Amino acid sequence: MKFRPLHDRVLVRRAEAETKTKGGIIIPGTAEEKPSEGEIVAVGAGYVNEDGKVRALDVKAGDRVMFSKWAGTEVTIDGEELMIMKESDIVGIIG
Repeated sequence: MKFRPLHDRVLVRRAEAETKTKGGIIIPGTAEEKPSEGEIVAVGAGYVNEDGKVRALDVKAGDRVMFSKWAGTEVTIDGEELMIMKESDIVGIIG
């Protein structure tokens, strides 16, 4: 299935969660926190401002981003768990 986000929304593949701490302690699946970073898979056309003009998004497919902890909606597309969120939920681009 092909999926294209609309307007100022982006589709994000969340990064894998760490299963071991730096000290070597293994974190059980029930206690691990989901990471708040990931890779942009697809982006919408942009934000429509008050003048009716479309402003392009600052992120593009392939960017590694950090987003707020409670951002987005989890969806499953072709068996893969992804997130849809607004560009404003993204705090920054990594790298």
